[in-house]
Amino acid sequence: MTQPVTTHQAEDDARNEDILIWVNGALKPKAEALVSVYDSGFMLGDGVWEGLRLYNGRWAFLDEHLDRLLEAALAIDLDIGRTKADLAAALEETRAANDMVHDAHARLMVTRGVKTRPFQHPSLSRQGPTLVIIMEHSRPAIGRPVRLATVPHMRGLPMTQDPKLNSHSKLNCILACIAAEKAGADEALMLDVHGFVNTTNACNFFIVRKGEVWTSTGDYCMNGITRRKVIELCRANAIPVFERNFSLVDCYGADEAFLTGTFGAQTPVGLIDGRVIGTGGAGPVTTRIRELYKQLAGA
Repeated sequence: MTQPVTTHQAEDDARNEDILIWVNGALKPKAEALVSVYDSGFMLGDGVWEGLRLYNGRWAFLDEHLDRLLEAALAIDLDIGRTKADLAAALEETRAANDMVHDAHARLMVTRGVKTRPFQHPSLSRQGPTLVIIMEHSRPAIGRPVRLATVPHMRGLPMTQDPKLNSHSKLNCILACIAAEKAGADEALMLDVHGFVNTTNACNFFIVRKGEVWTSTGDYCMNGITRRKVIELCRANAIPVFERNFSLVDCYGADEAFLTGTFGAQTPVGLIDGRVIGTGGAGPVTTRIRELYKQLAGA
């Protein structure tokens, strides 16, 4: 069986052994960048995070990413205790300390902090939030179009766990990924509560049919920044794009399919449930969108 790939697969880079990690305002070597076993994030997945990508010395779409983080923190009633400018300064401090200019990825994580006792109630987190920035040299190395398998796990309703939240609680998506790998695929294609195609366990999902770009309504998926940029680029460049309900039948007959995310940008999909999509690689519409996005991110 062909070895699975992930949409976050990166080239090995020895420099990552010597990175400095930002932990609550202090830069620490990798081996010393630790958080408490009583931390809310470790104990309960109580926190939110953002992933950012560095292009030519600048974080792509920085404002949007920080706005999304602050909005998510507000949604879960978590006071980060830092302004948007503070967070941007912390990212810059970490970037400069690691001498990173291009092809770097940052994961900015904030939890409700250390608990006084190992139980659920948020009032037990009394020491303030834990804020960590992990920044690595990271060049995508996916290597081939990814293979998807439809799984029974769904992105839930907003009254359970709103799928728009970039939260630390990712078990549902992890179980979906495991199910896909058991089926011989790389990543899981997840449906919404009505049975329409929604997203994958890690990325937003698009198909191309007769020159039209389709993605889900957005009601049950992560409000991806790369997803939104692709929609905006299509609209600005006369590429028909629709946020709509569609089924697996529509996917199996698609001419192209691709995933979007901060790390991989646009990743071609070659197989869905064992069916070859189009030519099995990046088609002309996907390729054009990739070039448009590369120009936008580089700007």
